[in-house]
Formats: sequence, structure tokens, C-alpha cells
Amino acid sequence: MAKNKAVRGAAVVNQRSIPWVLVAGVTVVAVFAAVIFGYAYSRWSEQAATREAQAAAEKATEAFKPSPQNPDPSKTIPGVVTANYEGQQHVKPDQRVAYDKNPPFGGPHDGVWADCTGVVYPQPVRTENMVHSLEHGAVWIAYNPDKLDQASLDRLKVRAQGKPYTMLSPYPGLDSPISLQSWGHQLKVDNADDQRIDQFITALRLNNNGVYPEVGGSCQAYPGAFDTNNPPKFDATPPGPDAVPMDGKGANAGAGQMGQ
Repeated sequence: MAKNKAVRGAAVVNQRSIPWVLVAGVTVVAVFAAVIFGYAYSRWSEQAATREAQAAAEKATEAFKPSPQNPDPSKTIPGVVTANYEGQQHVKPDQRVAYDKNPPFGGPHDGVWADCTGVVYPQPVRTENMVHSLEHGAVWIAYNPDKLDQASLDRLKVRAQGKPYTMLSPYPGLDSPISLQSWGHQLKVDNADDQRIDQFITALRLNNNGVYPEVGGSCQAYPGAFDTNNPPKFDATPPGPDAVPMDGKGANAGAGQMGQ
């Protein structure tokens, strides 16, 4: 009997000697390490996917780089609309132009160009200033703020912000979510992931093969004439009967002081 009691006592002592605190600590460390590893692996996977997507995008646009043999690769992009416009027809700051396209992508324009040094304009900008920037080789990405969600807008910003000869702005009343303009060229798309956006930009931004009139024109805001932080406001009302027509009658022909 005494022997059995001794055995039971020893078992109790052995049970109480299990280091539960240590076991718990090891378990917590293991779980924490698993979480960290899982997060690191997830981030690595996301970065790898991003790199692959960027490489695929670059490969997809490679064929749209202009060259003397292929001066205007945009001709092979489905949906691109083209028109011929005479350059260097300037209107005054208080004049409107009766543009034939919406948004316009050529024709008479203000003598002062909009800053197109990779600017993302939070508010709509006067159309006549934006068109002048196209004459200098810029690409203007316009979007309808009522048809585009924030995630899509963020993807457009990546294509414009800080990119030379590029500008992005809302354009109220636009008949599609997104519209891209370069001088004499336009492409309207419904989705910010549409690969034709990058193709259009690659083909036409600073395409010096006779695609736009003023090769060498600056995109930097003209000092004292255009305030990037407070640009001329967009006018959504229809142009009146005194608006300058697309043939340029009533515009000042020639480059002028601020035409280059």
C-alpha cells in the first residue's frame, strides 16, 4: 500500500515539473516566426508579380516606339482617331475656341501652354491652355471624375506624375472614363488597365518624327504667365458665337513671344 502511494506521489511530482511557461513561450515564438515568414513570402510574391507585370508591359510597348522607319506607331493601335491641324494659331486669355472634338487634340489655342512636366491637376484646367501643350509634344490624359473610381485614378497617376511631357486632369462631361490626347491623335478607353494607354504614350509622347508642330517646345510653365498651382479654370459652357473657329480666323498666327 505504501509503495502504491509512493508511486502516485512521484507521478504527481513529475506532472508538476513540466515547464509549461517554456512550452508556451516556444509556441508563441514559433507562431510569430510563421507569421513573419508568411508576410515576407507574401511581399516577395507581390514584388515578383509587379516586376513580371512591368516587364510584360515594357515588352508589350516595345513595338510602339517611334523610329524613322515607323514614324507613327499609333496608327496600329485600335481606336486611335487622327486629324490634321495647323499649328501656331493663338488666342487671347479671354477668348474661347469652338473646338470640333471633345476633348480637343489640336487647333487654335491659348498663347500660353499648360505646365506638362508630369503634373497631376486636381481640378479641370482651361482647355485652350492644355491644347497648346500638345503642340509641344505632350500627352494629355483626361478622365471623367464621375466615371472613374479612386483605384483607377491612382493607376493613371502612375503614368503621369513626374513624367516629362505628360499631364493628367479631370474633364467633366467626358463621354468615356478616360481619353488620351496628343497633337492630332486621340484614344478613348473604358479601363485604366487597358494596355493601349501605354502604347499610345510610347508612340506619341515627344515623337519628333513630324507628329507635332513645335519640336523643342518647352513643357515648363511660362514664368508669370501660367500658375501650375492655380491654373486657368475649365469652362464647361458651350462657346459663344464670338468663339474662334477651327480654321483659326480671329486667332493670332505665328509663334509669338510665348509660342515656343
